[in-house]
Amino acid sequence: MQLAAELEATLREFGATALVEVRENGGRVTPLAGLSWEVRGAAEKPLLHLWSAEYNLTRRVLAITDHSEQCLTLAVERFGSSKPDRLEFVRVNFDRSTRKITRHAFCEQLRRILAEQFPDEIVESLTISADLEHSLSGNYVRGILRRGSTEWAILGVADNESADTVENSLTFALLWLERTRDSSRRATIAGLRLILPKGGARVVAQRIGALRPQLAPELYERDPVRGVLQRLDPRAAGNIDSWIVPQRETQSLLDRARSALDPIVALAPNAIRVHPSVASGEVWLRFRGLAIARWDEGRVFFGTGERWEELSAASRPALKKLLNDLETHRHPLVSDTRHALYRAQPERWLEAIVREDVTHVDAQLDARFVYTQVFANAGGEHGILDLLGVTRSGRLAILELKATEHIHLALQAAGYWRHVRHHLERGELSRYGYFPGVQLQAAPPLVYLVAPALRFHPATDELLRYLSPEVDVVRVGLVESWRRGVRVVMRQ
Repeated sequence: MQLAAELEATLREFGATALVEVRENGGRVTPLAGLSWEVRGAAEKPLLHLWSAEYNLTRRVLAITDHSEQCLTLAVERFGSSKPDRLEFVRVNFDRSTRKITRHAFCEQLRRILAEQFPDEIVESLTISADLEHSLSGNYVRGILRRGSTEWAILGVADNESADTVENSLTFALLWLERTRDSSRRATIAGLRLILPKGGARVVAQRIGALRPQLAPELYERDPVRGVLQRLDPRAAGNIDSWIVPQRETQSLLDRARSALDPIVALAPNAIRVHPSVASGEVWLRFRGLAIARWDEGRVFFGTGERWEELSAASRPALKKLLNDLETHRHPLVSDTRHALYRAQPERWLEAIVREDVTHVDAQLDARFVYTQVFANAGGEHGILDLLGVTRSGRLAILELKATEHIHLALQAAGYWRHVRHHLERGELSRYGYFPGVQLQAAPPLVYLVAPALRFHPATDELLRYLSPEVDVVRVGLVESWRRGVRVVMRQ
């Protein structure tokens, strides 16, 4: 059986199981039940595409390396990488019950490691329990080390946690530091120590680079073999490894797809927008933000959710019916706001509205230039949406968009700010064709956090206080009815 056919048959088998997790390189990504998926391309080296409202992944599958009742393991290749990665589909009913046990075991193991690593300090407390009142997650071990009247806030991440859990650990570490400072009456809080699994420090270190210099958290990775902590320099561990997609490549991809996609865009020109993806070699069409069609090497597929079919003379009526349904149910003035087509991918819809006229967010922004997917790789493939624009005076502006509450908004924006600043300092944005005719300022980029005014997480202000003064942040709160038009009701 050819690899593509075997892969598709096996995924259908696993998809019939309710509790299946997708994991990449050992880190949990998302439940399979919430994803749409497709196998396409060459029979011996097919492309596997996984997507949802919040997640999008395309990998070339090299081989099925393991297939058992519990797990399907694939050797895959990502864009721009020279070595294969591991993608797993795991039936979690086999190991869900062990997760809590594993975390408690790690808590006790960390207690022993801390006692050995810091013999002059006392482990004052260590817990794995969530504290919802103070937005502290139960995915992490947190505690206090004390020496005399000096204390350190500690937060640790176990080896088997997902990539998202590791990357977002700094958010909860800072909230734990704040909680420690608030509750300590006599001790001096010396700072924060963050303990991560081996190889997990890169994204966290990048975000540390956007914090106030005087905070200087100590960053450690745990060696699972020797059971010791290795202290890392965040400046070295957080090297920027993103690269910019040249505008000429984007334009070349659009030109190749234009003849096939223009007739579809013409069916609803006020609602459909074109979104090229150089990394996967595809061009997507989005109807008010919702993905409805995809061009891939001359072939066009259309649909929503899990139902996609190739466009042909016979299927064209189905495409027109889909567009009619979208115009009926995904319209800003529709009365049925609970319909699935209306509620799907709200951040993408917000992005589409903002890109139409970015001056609704701030009048000083230049409406001619709003880019998305500037980076081929920025240390992660899913999360909040980001747009890159510029003010009329030539200062770069990052826009982070969320339609719902998101505790990691501030630090994810700060991480993206570091990438943009890195490439700005090297003159690469202009060199790769962005902002033609604009003299970009050398000043660090502005950051706009854009969300409905009542949807900012309560911890956002607290986290923003930890960012470097160089990260110039503006919170922009929108009306709840933003689908009917962007109107700012709060600016801080």
